[in-house]
Amino acid sequence: MANPRRGASQFHHHNSSSNVLPISFSTDPQNPSSSSSILNGVFLFLKRPSAFPFLLSVFVLLTWLSLRLQRTAPPPPPRSRVGTDADANLVRFEADAVAKDARGWLLDPVLAARDAGVLGGAQFCSSIHVGEIRPGGMRGNHRHHTCNETFVIWGADTRFRLENGNVQGDGYAEVGFSSSEVIVAASPAGTAHALINVDRVRTSFFLGCQDSVIDNNSSTTDYKVWKDL
Repeated sequence: MANPRRGASQFHHHNSSSNVLPISFSTDPQNPSSSSSILNGVFLFLKRPSAFPFLLSVFVLLTWLSLRLQRTAPPPPPRSRVGTDADANLVRFEADAVAKDARGWLLDPVLAARDAGVLGGAQFCSSIHVGEIRPGGMRGNHRHHTCNETFVIWGADTRFRLENGNVQGDGYAEVGFSSSEVIVAASPAGTAHALINVDRVRTSFFLGCQDSVIDNNSSTTDYKVWKDL
């Protein structure tokens, strides 16, 4: 009678020797296809004095890339709303709502403000200026004492801040609007205002209509009203 333990041992030995392949790693530095030889070559290179300039160049490159990424970082997200559209003395339109034809929208800032019930703006346009505000930029942050001003703002995610003593705590209202909206806002004489582009990509555009000519060198305008802008 055959010994069962001996048979099982012979079967296990036969199965192991016939099915399991030996695994070996080549450390021959002359074999370019060997991963271990590549690692050995890298280690040998790093031990050489000539590797220092190479490592220094890599470090300088990484530092330069980091600084470039910091400079191109998007502006901070817009702050939360302070007050209402009425507190900021503005009205917003969807661009399609003010379009006159297939070419796009067109409006008169004085009439648009008057028809929308936005009070305190320019009664006529004695002085007009048009400009852009690039992402992260700001216009205004000043107070005119001798003129009323009406704004039309469009093109990007933007915030409009208007001095308003009725808004408790802050003393101003600040509301945001999207790139798909057209804003008509009014800033009465003696009221500070600011336009802030909070968009990450797009540029804001605005038209300012004043009912008197402002001398920027006179004392009738207060500049840098808000220190956080």
